[in-house]
Amino acid sequence: MSKFILGLVLGTALIPATVALYLVSGRAPAATSDRPMPFERLIARKALKNKIQREMPTIVPLAANEATFLAGAKVYRKNCAMCHGLPSQSAPAVSSRMFPKAPQLFRTEEMVTDDTPGETFWKAQNGIRLTGMPGFATALSQEQLWQVSLLLANADKLPPSVQQELTATAAPPLPAK
Repeated sequence: MSKFILGLVLGTALIPATVALYLVSGRAPAATSDRPMPFERLIARKALKNKIQREMPTIVPLAANEATFLAGAKVYRKNCAMCHGLPSQSAPAVSSRMFPKAPQLFRTEEMVTDDTPGETFWKAQNGIRLTGMPGFATALSQEQLWQVSLLLANADKLPPSVQQELTATAAPPLPAK
């Protein structure tokens, strides 16, 4: 019986020791170009999904209207477009060098229009660990976070004025005097 218990203890200790050795040996993927670790995506998605479900707000304090979308478009262009792109434009270079790649939120296949505004709000406010997605809780106001969340929740049915705001080119800088 004592050999069984010793085997059980050693077997139980061997698995975490092997995982720890793998992680600290330099063999574990760490670069953005590396393949994901086994079960990495599954574990990360499950953890994120459950955290969001538990903490996301369910009441949207702003109306989903053109004024909100226009304000959200301005915030998005300034704070989000550098990674998540703009309508009818190619993906920004930085997005393809991230792991995982930053979703292009105005491409039909990557839109978050099926997410609730509360879910998008939670992601923008808190960020997502190990993805490069920062949390904007201290950089943007609650109102700005909701404006962007409502903009993205309705990205497939934005009025022309909002689409124009999103695709307008920036004014060239004034010449120095």
